[in-house]
Amino acid sequence: MLFAPPAPMSGGATVTVRLVRSFEHRNFRPVVYRGVSLHQTAQEFLEFVKKDVALRNDLPPPFRRHTYDTMKIIHHPHGSKTNDLVISLEDDEKLILRPERTLREAGVAHETELALFYDADYRRYKENPVSVW
Repeated sequence: MLFAPPAPMSGGATVTVRLVRSFEHRNFRPVVYRGVSLHQTAQEFLEFVKKDVALRNDLPPPFRRHTYDTMKIIHHPHGSKTNDLVISLEDDEKLILRPERTLREAGVAHETELALFYDADYRRYKENPVSVW
């Protein structure tokens, strides 16, 4: 069992979502969400983030218009980080969030970092993990 620090007294967790536009070009942007309920399903959070990203003026248009459909845990608080600069290609069964499970059931805790990406792009990159630049 991983240690997870308690959520802040405000009643929600802080979760960083890394928007991945291109794995090959290492093109991503982090967005921080505060007050996230860990009792919502992964699907509910995914839909919320997609709507929020589309309306954010602080993100370049390519990130706002990109297709996102999958979330994966890339870092737990106080845990080790991957050597890959964008996302770890391992443990998909355990780390990719299943839509019907709550964030807490999926292993998301306060200060967890997630990747949000298009699954077809991820599968293609996983077959040939070569960076372009």
